[in-house]
Amino acid sequence: MRLSRTARAVLGCVTAAGLALVHVPLLLVLLNSVNADRSFGWPPSGLTGRWWRAALHSDGARQALLTSLWAGLAATAIALVLGTLAAYAVHRHRFFGRRTVSFLLVLPIALPGIVSGIALNAAFRTVLDPIGVGFGLFTVVVGHATFCVVIVFNNVGARLRRIAPSLAEASADLGARPWQTFRHVTFPAMRSALFAGGLLAFALSFDEIVVTTFTAGPGTRTLPVWIYENLARPHQAPVVNVVAALLIVASVVPVYIAQRLSSDTAGGTAVRLSRSASGAPRGSRSRCPGTAPAGRCSATTPRPG
Repeated sequence: MRLSRTARAVLGCVTAAGLALVHVPLLLVLLNSVNADRSFGWPPSGLTGRWWRAALHSDGARQALLTSLWAGLAATAIALVLGTLAAYAVHRHRFFGRRTVSFLLVLPIALPGIVSGIALNAAFRTVLDPIGVGFGLFTVVVGHATFCVVIVFNNVGARLRRIAPSLAEASADLGARPWQTFRHVTFPAMRSALFAGGLLAFALSFDEIVVTTFTAGPGTRTLPVWIYENLARPHQAPVVNVVAALLIVASVVPVYIAQRLSSDTAGGTAVRLSRSASGAPRGSRSRCPGTAPAGRCSATTPRPG
């Protein structure tokens, strides 16, 4: 559909306004982190790095940062294992209730965070309290893993749908066992999707506050919870802006890398894997037409000059 010049101009202005609405507040947070005025007067009276030094020497901020890192890494590790296994089972096998399992796996990310938090809080009180396990870092990790699994499941599932099943069949025809096929054919093709899913899961866990509020114990504070608790304290406001600026950077970097990895198609990987599975040397041309049945294709190597 071809748009008129006026329509393109209107759409461009609306897009610019939407992007400004989202990103200008982030830029203000970054600017306030070096604002010399403690009350964040506008325009800034000067620039200073005093608040950054104060944030580095803040014991509460450092402890909250370590807690967020441990929780994010642990939740990401659990999500990578469970999400990959679930995606491989759902997209590579046929069994009764497959669509129901897929729906239940995706459901936690669709529910409001406060609903998930209340449900997890009630479940932990019912199951963990009788055996003497209280709220703490463990319950935070489990709570974060419930929605991080969805991120990995969606990324790996999308990549598995783009990998031709004929590659695994060709590997089996050449005598490879299922584990060898997974290690040499399937895993290399979905490696970037795993890395992207892990980065997105870590970023989501690192920024989570709603579920954390319901699953963390009295002595467990992640960085978002620490920011929320200190936001209303006048003397801590400059340090909070510094920590928020660090959160912005820590979130943008993994999301950007994950976006670049997710945009990479599996076509190049599939070509390399199919060529190595068939034993055809690099530079060979396939005589296989698009509708030819399996096993009827051959490859020709260009004759040397």
